[in-house]
Amino acid sequence: MSAHAPETGIDNDSDSAAHPLAREQAHLTDSRAALRAMREDVEALDIRDVTANWVNAIVLQAQIDDRIKALADLAHTPLFFGRLNYLHAPGAELAEGAEGEQFYIGRRHVHDADGDPMVIDWRAPVSQPFYRASKNDPQDIALRRRFGYTGGELTAYEDEHLSDPAEAAAVSKLLQQEIERPRVGPMRDIVATIQPEQDEIVRSGLSGSVCVQGGPGTGKTAVGLHRVAYLLYAHRERLARTGTLVIGPNRSFLHYIEQVLPALGELEVKQATVEDLVARDGLEIRGTDAAATAVVKGDARMAQVLRRAVRSHVTTPDEPLMVVRGSRRWRVPAYELEEIVAELLARDIRYGAARDALPQRIAHTVLVRMEQAGEAPDDRVQDAVARGAAVKAAVKAVWPAVEPAKLVLRLLSDAEFLAEHAQGVLSDEEQQLLLWPKPFRSVKSAKWSAADLVLIDEAADLVERTHSLGHVVLDEAQDLSPMQYRAVGRRCTTGSATVLGDLAQGTTPWATRSWDEALAHLGKPEAALEELTAGFRVPREVIAYASRLLPSISPGLAAVSSVRETPGSLVVAPTPDLTASVLDACRVSLGHEGSIGLIAADARIPELAQALQAAGMAYLSPGEETTAQARLTLVPASLAKGLEYDYVVLDEPAAIVAGEPDERTGLRRLYVCLTRAVSGLTLLHADPLPAELA
Repeated sequence: MSAHAPETGIDNDSDSAAHPLAREQAHLTDSRAALRAMREDVEALDIRDVTANWVNAIVLQAQIDDRIKALADLAHTPLFFGRLNYLHAPGAELAEGAEGEQFYIGRRHVHDADGDPMVIDWRAPVSQPFYRASKNDPQDIALRRRFGYTGGELTAYEDEHLSDPAEAAAVSKLLQQEIERPRVGPMRDIVATIQPEQDEIVRSGLSGSVCVQGGPGTGKTAVGLHRVAYLLYAHRERLARTGTLVIGPNRSFLHYIEQVLPALGELEVKQATVEDLVARDGLEIRGTDAAATAVVKGDARMAQVLRRAVRSHVTTPDEPLMVVRGSRRWRVPAYELEEIVAELLARDIRYGAARDALPQRIAHTVLVRMEQAGEAPDDRVQDAVARGAAVKAAVKAVWPAVEPAKLVLRLLSDAEFLAEHAQGVLSDEEQQLLLWPKPFRSVKSAKWSAADLVLIDEAADLVERTHSLGHVVLDEAQDLSPMQYRAVGRRCTTGSATVLGDLAQGTTPWATRSWDEALAHLGKPEAALEELTAGFRVPREVIAYASRLLPSISPGLAAVSSVRETPGSLVVAPTPDLTASVLDACRVSLGHEGSIGLIAADARIPELAQALQAAGMAYLSPGEETTAQARLTLVPASLAKGLEYDYVVLDEPAAIVAGEPDERTGLRRLYVCLTRAVSGLTLLHADPLPAELA
């Protein structure tokens, strides 16, 4: 492998002139000009004479606006980051003397005025060897070149001659520098640094679901986002119809990742939390549940209780139905009505769909009577009978409408109603946990909790089918309850899912115990389970220290093996004056380049905020974007999951553990907080450290 900086950028490739770095810089300039021309061509489109009406014009203009945004040239984001020289033209027979081809690999496709490619999209099949090829498996690649950038300017390159047996395999310094580059602002893409095992997950097909178990720093979130981008590239027309969605644990996390897909030219992917998914007009989350109550509400058995409660509204007809048509009266005996109802129940279709089918089934029975009497009714007559007052009254009595929120309100308020439908499913103690101490009078006055809205969502799906998307990415999945998994699964019943998480980072009382169990609740038991164990973000010293907790928090789970050894990246220090020492550590960290996170137990946040203000140290809250002028974020431990900072100052581990309902959850929360640092971690404590860290 050969590396080249600006002052020494000379190589001996046959395609290079005396100064290949200058040639590459010129290609970057030309590619940016070509991208600008592509954008200008779209901006110049005149749609006035090609649309039939104003509605079509609005739709087409929106598509053009999206295309213009997708063609934006981000000044500080490399347009291409690598180059592949094939020994032979891709797809051609590997005949001796066949001419090879050269491709620049980047974030999006760029072509010149003649339509010839100047940059190939990283998702294209021809780009795959950039991530997969090696000395052992060169994949017909003669040269793989990586580029180094400074502030958007190409300043260095590094070559690997993969098909040259005389050159030994080596670790890419530019790749290492890109991984370790200080991070200011939101999460960035990893398109230039995707590793072979990550690329296999990214490029897996749309038809199959994938579950990725990945420890801290293994890049599972980025892999999930890049998988969405790849699927949109490979199946754009299908996903444009069915839609894609990224689900994160909270708003701070979504804000942190929201720029990754737009940087790759993908603007149509929606983002939401589980709370967003189950939100309903007029219902606000104003209540909270004790941990024990939340566990029961999140248990998958609640789905059976709700199903029983919904179907309990159907009653057995006990009177015949009389339908008047003109001068004649048609009688449907009670036993026939009972047979129709029993058949609909046996079909196990949704409550609302069955209710909609019932009047037509009754009307069809009346039409049979008419035909037997010698009449010749058609579909219009059947529809008229189905809409008649007598049939409507019968349907209302036998199969009344069910309002999901009112149903859940009754379950949580009426002990007898709950006991009737929870019998044999929930114990008496569990039923008692579900009941409100003081029942609310109406849906609007109730103080709903987050878990309650998930129950309402389940009930709503029992009544009417939930719309399914083409692909859903679920991140930090280990913290979901079984009922929350079901809520997500409803959004991809006809599509696929990418599930991302780390069992060791489960910090809810209902945290996932196994991925097989979670995938069953999601409705994707056939999903492929992949494990990422190579860490690229967290220094080896830091992840090894945090991994001391694994035997206690997740026995049997493999520890992450970090590829980055960073001497001095871990400082663990006792101190008699904790707050003063924390401020000093923040000042030292601010002396480095990049972002700084001050992570502390939630109960400690007000005191630390006051101390920072008194010291004149400006700070941000999670979700606020870091800039070169504001790089310090004060992070409650409960919001640290999924976030990364170049340097982390961790305040009082014992307080973080004590802030959770039980010790295991507290140690898992601590594990999360210990693994947020990309370059260095300073841990300060006045109280003794948890014994597991000794």
